[in-house]
Amino acid sequence: MTSSPEPPLRIGHGYDLHRLEPVSPEGRGRPFILAGVRFEHPRGPVGHSDGDAVYHAAADAVLGALGIADIGELFPDTDPRNESADSARFVGAAAKRMLGTGYVVGNLDVTVICEKPRIAPAKQEMIGNLARHLECDRGRINIKGKTHEEVDAVGEGRAVEVHAVVLLERRG
Repeated sequence: MTSSPEPPLRIGHGYDLHRLEPVSPEGRGRPFILAGVRFEHPRGPVGHSDGDAVYHAAADAVLGALGIADIGELFPDTDPRNESADSARFVGAAAKRMLGTGYVVGNLDVTVICEKPRIAPAKQEMIGNLARHLECDRGRINIKGKTHEEVDAVGEGRAVEVHAVVLLERRG
């Protein structure tokens, strides 16, 4: 079988969901962070790393577009080095692999699903953080917030869910 040349475009989808647990009045518990932005919220994500569901979904979208291992394989929760890790590291690792194989972000579209907090006030900061880690122009990234209309754990404020879709373009 003959290998074919790399395609000019690759599409990937990333998904993450984290259960949210109350943060104690003394501040014990993980802070609620999305795309590197800390939100004031009475609950924080349960997870091995910092629980940043946006960074997790974005990294998995890029890795999926490349057809390689996901963040669970690259940064397993059984590895103590990943305990409370800054998830920006995961996005950076995905970007390094993307750039190393000759691709750049065409566009990244992220949907954050949670009842609270409102995403809109932090949207530009979140976009800037993703653009910096993915080494692309801010105009190639979109983030939107949606609610789950009080349905299921996400709608009851007990979880946060994120979908990310990325289009990678072959550098020219």
